[in-house]
Amino acid sequence: MSTIENANDERHYILITAAIFIGLTGVYIRFLGDAPYYNWIANTVLIAGVAVALKGVFSILK
Repeated sequence: MSTIENANDERHYILITAAIFIGLTGVYIRFLGDAPYYNWIANTVLIAGVAVALKGVFSILK
């Protein structure tokens, strides 16, 4: 598989789209209330979204 074909593979973009939805879920959880555990859950979900997005970006660059 050539480099251009690898970069245009739709699996990468599906992964990045999933990361965006995970990140948005973390943002929405942040605004649920003032309870400290909402902030912990939101931060964890946001970090997971960033990790998935970075995995998708680095797989495109690879």
